[in-house]
Amino acid sequence: MDITILGRIGYDLYSEEPHVPLPQVRRFSRYLGGSSANMAVGLARLGAKVGIVASLGTDSLSEYLMKFLNCEHVDTSHVQTAPGFLPSLCLTEVSPPDQFPQVFYRRDPVDTRLDVTERELDYVSSGAMFITNGTSLCASPSRESTYRALERAHQTGCRVVLDVDYRSMSWTSRENAGLAVRLALPFVDVLIGNELELMLVATAASLDEAVGKLRKAGVPMLVSKLGDKGTRVWMEDGAVFLEPYAVKVVSTIGAGDGFASGFLYGLLRKLPVIECLHYGNAAAAVVVSRLSCSEAMPTLAEVEEIMRDQHAAREASS
Repeated sequence: MDITILGRIGYDLYSEEPHVPLPQVRRFSRYLGGSSANMAVGLARLGAKVGIVASLGTDSLSEYLMKFLNCEHVDTSHVQTAPGFLPSLCLTEVSPPDQFPQVFYRRDPVDTRLDVTERELDYVSSGAMFITNGTSLCASPSRESTYRALERAHQTGCRVVLDVDYRSMSWTSRENAGLAVRLALPFVDVLIGNELELMLVATAASLDEAVGKLRKAGVPMLVSKLGDKGTRVWMEDGAVFLEPYAVKVVSTIGAGDGFASGFLYGLLRKLPVIECLHYGNAAAAVVVSRLSCSEAMPTLAEVEEIMRDQHAAREASS
């Protein structure tokens, strides 16, 4: 296994009626969702061997989610079953280019029931990279399971990645969310978040202050997603910045998961960080040009094609 991922598998409903306000939408299409599941699909489509540790129910929605992951060649042998609990649900309005209001249903979702055993802990430490996200820390027993998995992966030499993935509806307060992630930092090699998420974790009033605090805390690599401003990565030997790729936007939902998939695929291949950013930007560009998160994830050929196109466009304009 190249990469193991622990976290949320969700059920998404996207409006089929562009520019219709969500309260008036009558038709939806269903997709697999959840940051961890989206990244699992994204990395698998790029060619990585990926397995997921998660919890699903015995309901028909959980059955669909499992089948989707299996069809994407994601190893689901460590997905637990929690009868009586359901996957979280997300409904999304689609009003391009920048209006995508969402409604989340996350009352006692099945992803919070994950209770890892030694079997799962051995599994998460079996790959070259272990990925999880902040939402997995929102409730017990998944909170304790996530900390244990982070500790085990760190101890065994995996490259440990934590995506902050802050969702307000999963937390009683922003302060609790920030604290939960800070407690995980000693085990983390790569911390990914947007500007507000990094400020939340560091209890900082600006991104610069947040970066200073997190670097002082010893996080080896910080990845800040800056939206239409690009992405910046801070490391021990300096920082690297890359502007976003220019594409027509259909939906911005899933752009972060697409970026993370491409960027982490580059890290898995031990590419220079600037090349990892190009893979991340290219994957995000493909995702925003399509509808949905999971089914929008690109293949390696698609990522490398848009990288070539963008490079050619820059050469022509220079």
